[in-house]
Amino acid sequence: MRRIWTQCYKELVQFQRDRFSLALIFLLPLMTLLIYGLAVRLQAKDIPLVVQDLDNSYLSRTYTAQLFATNFFQPISWSSSKPVSDALELDMARVAIVIPPDFSRNIKSLKPSTVQVLVDGTDVNNARIVKSTIKATTNFFLQSLGLQPTNNLTTEVVIWFNPGQKESLFFVPGVYGFVLWVYPSVVAAISIVQEKELGTIIPIYASSLSATEFLLGKTLAYLLVGLSEALFIMILGALIFQLSFAGNPIFLLIGTIIFISTSVLFGLFVGVYAKNQIAAIQNTGITGFLASLLLSGYIYPLKNVPFPLSLLSYIVPTRYYIELSRDVFVRGARGAEVEFGLVIVASIGFLLFKVSHQKLRRMQLPD
Repeated sequence: MRRIWTQCYKELVQFQRDRFSLALIFLLPLMTLLIYGLAVRLQAKDIPLVVQDLDNSYLSRTYTAQLFATNFFQPISWSSSKPVSDALELDMARVAIVIPPDFSRNIKSLKPSTVQVLVDGTDVNNARIVKSTIKATTNFFLQSLGLQPTNNLTTEVVIWFNPGQKESLFFVPGVYGFVLWVYPSVVAAISIVQEKELGTIIPIYASSLSATEFLLGKTLAYLLVGLSEALFIMILGALIFQLSFAGNPIFLLIGTIIFISTSVLFGLFVGVYAKNQIAAIQNTGITGFLASLLLSGYIYPLKNVPFPLSLLSYIVPTRYYIELSRDVFVRGARGAEVEFGLVIVASIGFLLFKVSHQKLRRMQLPD
């Protein structure tokens, strides 16, 4: 045990002298938190909308006013003599609506009236939202005129867990998992590759320090570094985005220790096999970045990931930590699937340790 603590202390001393590693652990996570927490948004707003009102009646103007009253669209002026499709092709608008000249007359005589809606489908997600919003607004407009039958069934919608619909409550807990996987693994990989490049790992191979003690010492050191990083970004999240605990923070602490340990072991696994720092950064950074961004449920639901790529999401540890983080900071419900996820993360960490241990044992010099 004393050798493990000695190795851990040596790693911490080297870490605090390395400005690049300090930036990876504190400066870049800060920038990542601000960029992803403030800039990434799924809720569309200020969608440029062109309305060509060929009827110009009280009802058509009321309908147009109700469209913009949703605070979802931004009005764009357009000449009635030009086709509204030109506004989409010139990228001046994302939506174009043409109200026919007989709009008011048909409504008053209870005849069908067709309003043409053109939606830019370049952004599929926004196109669906726009379509749903226009349909809902049109139904509300008709109901206000008493043109749609009503019944005794009413629906009262209550937003659970996040009644204010703050997107930061969705993104920021996800950033925690993203940051705590990418940066500790990169720093751990660099640390072991540096020893190989400088040749300082040779005396370790020749010493009585075992591969187990060597790996555990490094894991403990960068676990402590990762925990300080976790504390740093979570304090910032509380100060900047007003995040607070909705669930038991003890469960988050246990999960964070398991998750960061696995992240560090992934970095050590890459470092054991990498030949230089560039390869180590690419393998840990790019692989961890892409998996954490696309296969963790951070932005897009995992059910949208097509088969068989969806199978890879089950071995992405960030997936399970993001579920835990959102549970503790937003839901506070702690389902059984969260606990099962931590078991999977711990199993992945153990597997990474065994593979790295076998590689180091073969690299060690014989007695």
